[in-house]
Amino acid sequence: MHNLEGITRGRQNGILGLSTFAFTVCFAVWTIFSIIGLQIKADLGLNDTQFGLLVATPVLTGSLSRIFLGIWTDQYGGRIVFTILMLATAVATWLLSSVETYPMFLLAALGVGLAGGSFAVGIAYVSRWYETERQGTALGIFGVGNVGAAVTNFGAPFLLVALGWQSTAQVYSVILAITAVLFYLLTKDDPAVVARRRAGEKPSPTLMELEPLKRLQVWRFSLYYFFVFGAFVALALWLPRYYQGVYGLDIKTAGMLAAAYALPGSIFRALGGWLSDRFGARRVMYWTFAASVAATFMMSYPATEYIVQGIKGPIGFTIATPLPIFVGLTIFLGFFMSLGKAAVYKHIPVYYPDNVGSVGGLVGMIGGLGGFVLPIAFGVMNDLIGVWTSCFMLLFALVSAALLWMHFAVRRMERRLVPELGALPELPEMADIHKPHHHVGPMKSSAQGSQA
Repeated sequence: MHNLEGITRGRQNGILGLSTFAFTVCFAVWTIFSIIGLQIKADLGLNDTQFGLLVATPVLTGSLSRIFLGIWTDQYGGRIVFTILMLATAVATWLLSSVETYPMFLLAALGVGLAGGSFAVGIAYVSRWYETERQGTALGIFGVGNVGAAVTNFGAPFLLVALGWQSTAQVYSVILAITAVLFYLLTKDDPAVVARRRAGEKPSPTLMELEPLKRLQVWRFSLYYFFVFGAFVALALWLPRYYQGVYGLDIKTAGMLAAAYALPGSIFRALGGWLSDRFGARRVMYWTFAASVAATFMMSYPATEYIVQGIKGPIGFTIATPLPIFVGLTIFLGFFMSLGKAAVYKHIPVYYPDNVGSVGGLVGMIGGLGGFVLPIAFGVMNDLIGVWTSCFMLLFALVSAALLWMHFAVRRMERRLVPELGALPELPEMADIHKPHHHVGPMKSSAQGSQA
């Protein structure tokens, strides 16, 4: 662990605040197609599959770039990598305003997607300023930058109506460029980079940075993040379209209601970090997956008309989810997703303090790929099945599988660590021993959070 002597709380909080602000701006840019994509869809006459691909393309770049950006952050420091990333994305976002054809929109979207890689950079950069026991909370606060999706869903519709989508992209570009300059001027190189520079050490080779990726635990966290983050991004991009199609809302109202989902899905990430520090990441993941199963099950039920043969003749009635209830379910889902996002990242800097960038980058990459794959899947399912709620049917299946996989993996882990428990009969008086949360002695703290 790097030396944090001489670093004040004020400096730590300042770095955290600036990094969170920069990540918020990047995330707002990353999800810009959720709003301007609706106008582009109308202008080009795109179907839902093409629209899904358009809004998902930036997520692809932002996901695949995370592992490399994370490695470069470990090697060269988050301050310089974050600044260059924001400037490059600002240029790509400005050039977006001059595009006219669908293939060129997809190409431009790849450039805009670089903004999504900022997460891997920020996680590695921020974690190096904090002690191990405070990293969960710090990274949870940094993750609040996901609120950028709500900023776009709320603010971009007004810019779109007032200025058009081209000028909206230019406004975003200018704001991002200004943020990059301010970030570089107001932050400092992290303690690990400073210490390495003083010692005259060279950055670690890339292959050494990739070594921890052989660990199965890293891939477990990646799969969990595929849902808690990937599905969050996918819904933040898809909900404006869903609200327009299902409830016939205008773009402003659809954007604001989508923001109502994205907001709790972002701001409560800090709470998720604190809960993970306090109760353990595994327990928070159980809460997240169980709540998500319940929410997506209710949201999956399509509006259905029934005809019952009554005594005096047919009786018809309709079962459908009213708009207020649906909005409430999205807020409920977003809240628990935010807890899960923080829980997944709780232990990365603890177990891989020298490889936070590469490990965090891989986890973020897999999660981001969920944000790429799922919107395309939503569009394809709309076109093939013709049922609006098919997107939530897919999410229900995904989170149910994740919950079962996690539960049985935890049980196998416990039986492997304490073989004699598995040999005990499952009698009523021994029921507590066989519960997933049961641990023996010193096993409790480590197994509870790290092996989820």
